[in-house]
Amino acid sequence: MSKQNTKFERVLVGVDDSDDAQLAFRYAMHRCIKDDSTLIITSILESDEMNVYQALTRDYVHGERKELEAHLKEYRQVAKDAGVKKVELMVAEGDPGETIVKDVIPASKADLLVIGSVSKKGIRKYFGSQAAYMAKYSPISIMIIR
Repeated sequence: MSKQNTKFERVLVGVDDSDDAQLAFRYAMHRCIKDDSTLIITSILESDEMNVYQALTRDYVHGERKELEAHLKEYRQVAKDAGVKKVELMVAEGDPGETIVKDVIPASKADLLVIGSVSKKGIRKYFGSQAAYMAKYSPISIMIIR
């Protein structure tokens, strides 16, 4: 069987509202519909974007996390409406690239990671740090959408 026709059972997509992440999300949805796969949508709560006071305030972190979880539920609804039968959500905290590679992939048992090449956040606006880190260290196949 050629690699081109490989069927992935569990497709993990990282979303952060950047244009590239939207493209990655759409690609992952279509792939899951075509292959009847499970779509796992993840977003990472980046602790480096909080100031010290916010990071120490459990209510603040809890509020941010709740907001992120609510946002992921909107993504789940879009996927369901598009025809994806099985959708799971995962919120984690930390550095996105590292957290996805070390925590989210093993926990989700994903066999394909789909990400955008550019992130909307801070210095990560260029392809480099996050996507390159995941491409280098991901234990599973990775598709970078641009």
